[in-house]
Amino acid sequence: MAGFGHRTRGYPRSRGRTWSRTGPDRATLGIIGAICAIAGFFVLGIILGPVAIACGWLAMNRTWSGARPLPALVAVVLGAIDTLMAVIWLAGTATPGNGLF
Repeated sequence: MAGFGHRTRGYPRSRGRTWSRTGPDRATLGIIGAICAIAGFFVLGIILGPVAIACGWLAMNRTWSGARPLPALVAVVLGAIDTLMAVIWLAGTATPGNGLF
């Protein structure tokens, strides 16, 4: 019952209604994205680059406006460089001479 001084919600509010803890928070996604971007320079850049971009984009709350945490921005930029370098490398190995270009 909600009357006589007994409330249905906790004080100040229950955590489930004000802040969802079902997924990773933005700081964790930014750090994961930065780690994937740095690791992508050494192994599996074609896979880790887009993963870093996605994690960084989600950590920035899917927008370029407002405050951007540094790990998220690093993840997006390095992930894009990773992906571009991997595509150039794959295009270079597909040529008949097996050179970079």
